[in-house]
Amino acid sequence: MLFQLPNDDQLYQALLNRDPAFDGRVFVGVASTRIFCRLTCPARKPKRENCTFFETASEALEMGYRACKKCHPTTSEADGNKAIRSLVSALEERPDHFWQERDIVKFGLDPSTVRRAFKRQFGITFLEMARLRRLRKSFTTLQAGGKMIDAQLDAGFSSASAFRTAFAKHIGLKPSDFCADAPLKADWFDTPLGTMVAVADATHLHLLEFHDRKALPTELGKLFKTAKGQMGFGTTPALEITKAQLAEFFTGDRPQFDLKLALHGTAFTNQVWRELQDIPVGETTSYGALAKKIGQPNAARAVARANGANQIAIIIPCHRVIGADGQLTGYGGGLWRKQKLIDLELKYNRARLA
Repeated sequence: MLFQLPNDDQLYQALLNRDPAFDGRVFVGVASTRIFCRLTCPARKPKRENCTFFETASEALEMGYRACKKCHPTTSEADGNKAIRSLVSALEERPDHFWQERDIVKFGLDPSTVRRAFKRQFGITFLEMARLRRLRKSFTTLQAGGKMIDAQLDAGFSSASAFRTAFAKHIGLKPSDFCADAPLKADWFDTPLGTMVAVADATHLHLLEFHDRKALPTELGKLFKTAKGQMGFGTTPALEITKAQLAEFFTGDRPQFDLKLALHGTAFTNQVWRELQDIPVGETTSYGALAKKIGQPNAARAVARANGANQIAIIIPCHRVIGADGQLTGYGGGLWRKQKLIDLELKYNRARLA
């Protein structure tokens, strides 16, 4: 089913509550000012009779409303929030810097406010984001055959034990666990939604995750055990095909993927993952509806757990599952990514129906 807006009374209550669940999915136009806003806008709330709700910012613009200058409804929160925008820019300029809270204070920002804003938007704090950027550089060094000490210094660690601890915390494995001639290869690469980690053998993709997902260390650890320690840094033909198809997906040139997948779940979990791949591009469904599709209408919670256990993001489109009331539900890569993916796929759907 396509996303259906709740009724206007529910949306007005969400506006009063500044409910973040609808951020980027619903906008409110105010007749008395001819301005449209996010439902989380800090401005004084309008009267109910003055509100018109829109599913997209473009619809509000087409109806003659102007974008609010307080909540910036035509941009993502990352673009509209000054604190997020300035710190992300600073990180891009100084990726090797060992960022600390005092650096945030130097920007004239409150660390606790910044922490909440980054957690809400990205699922991790700014300092965690900076640490991951440094660790990625060490990953690249090791992938190129560099020595452990070089990877440690590239990541900005003066202590070898601190480097190993940080690497293991975020990757789930120690640097020494990876071996050069293993059939499974792990690679990091950039996408418009952030860095992703992929693991594949010569023909099949085994894992595809956003590098900042909390479950990534556990997932890599399980895959490492399944492969009996045969995992290394590098690339394979399957990894190169994956990166190429993802690039086409994000540029609007590939609505469907054509990849061989290695599924590492139970029979039930694999069944749910296969059913996810049958959800048409540009459409969404609920856990309950998915449970009915697999012939187990009372297994909505089990379906939700299987959905959350998906280890191949985007390709197995768990982002197409939302709440029965139309609200975004949890997503390991962060709700902001889920929203972006749904928006992108809606464009595919509109192009198909045009």
